[in-house]
Amino acid sequence: MQTTPFEIAICGAGPVGQALAMCLIKRGMPAASIALIDAKTEQQANADVRTIALSYGSRQILESASAWPVSATEIHQIHVSRRGHFGRTLIDCCENGVPALGYVARYANIVAPLTRALAQTDIAFLRPVTVVGMDSGVDEVIIHLQDQQPQQAQHAPSEGGRQIRAKLVVQAEGGLFGAQPNEAQSEQPEQTTRHHDYQQTGLIAQVHTSAPIPGRAYERFTDQGPLALLPQENGYALVWCVRPERAIVLQSLGDREFLVELQAAFGYRLGVFTSVTPRHAFPLGLHTQSSAPEGRCIKIGNAAQILHPVAGQGLNLGLRDAAQLAKILSKNVTPEALQQFHRQRKIDRNATITLTDSMARLFASSPEGSFAQLFSGLALGCADIITPMQQALARHMMFGYR
Repeated sequence: MQTTPFEIAICGAGPVGQALAMCLIKRGMPAASIALIDAKTEQQANADVRTIALSYGSRQILESASAWPVSATEIHQIHVSRRGHFGRTLIDCCENGVPALGYVARYANIVAPLTRALAQTDIAFLRPVTVVGMDSGVDEVIIHLQDQQPQQAQHAPSEGGRQIRAKLVVQAEGGLFGAQPNEAQSEQPEQTTRHHDYQQTGLIAQVHTSAPIPGRAYERFTDQGPLALLPQENGYALVWCVRPERAIVLQSLGDREFLVELQAAFGYRLGVFTSVTPRHAFPLGLHTQSSAPEGRCIKIGNAAQILHPVAGQGLNLGLRDAAQLAKILSKNVTPEALQQFHRQRKIDRNATITLTDSMARLFASSPEGSFAQLFSGLALGCADIITPMQQALARHMMFGYR
């Protein structure tokens, strides 16, 4: 165990954890006083090809962390519609005064520039290492680590263990799209932990069409959940949210039959779907934990909240967490600073969670012909013709509540 404690230990070296580290360094914190801990090797992180949606606000955060450009496809327009119902809206970057509403990138391409930037510093990057326990004291936290053999990083850790000390600990590790829900706790908003099972499965794949529109993303709400097509490279990243029993059927289909079903759900705005890659499925749920600090520890990003993928807000909310926490901790590394962060982030966090949760429930759970469906169509129509309403939605998607 080292003699001098680190100022900050960050558990999780995904985009949120690495962005926090770089933002702290950019704001003047000595890199050698920061420990960044992750269970994955760099090679494993670079092999992750999941598709991620970044907002324009997230680009600004990554730029401030010297981690831009990212290899990504720009989103200039977002077309939002309700299948089989009146109402749609088209959000355009030019009408919102930004060069792009957002970007579509692979996870590895977001992490790689951050890793390269951190490699130029003296940060203590501990990987592949698992955190197996923490002892929080009056003045510091002792973090118990277990080293992993690189070739066994996804299996059992080695027998060797060690400890480091830090004044504050930030937990920034997270999961994929979904969370395993516990509906017994889901309707108690005041509880520390909140879960909701949307009774949906997210199918993801890459698709190609005969008439792509460069730079235009689509969010199409169906009777089972949202269907998103995000421009990526020379095709589209598909995120199709359906009920679990429907997902089983769709997964069992051959490529041609799957594309027929996708065509029926989406329509012909992009011509004919011509190809699809192997599909992967994830259960979708809301999983949040209190963002209030526990002594000298705090959770941010996916460690604090895993959201429904509608509107693609998960990583963007986490990066806003990182940027604000770095601003506060660069001035004061104390538990009181964590309390300040919690107070400042509460409105944006709650607003974003409520927005994505409401959209997922409204568009996926309302029966055909219901007032809720009529209202959702009218809302989309109003958003298209009432400019301030549309711009308010766009700015929240890009920058959060500020």
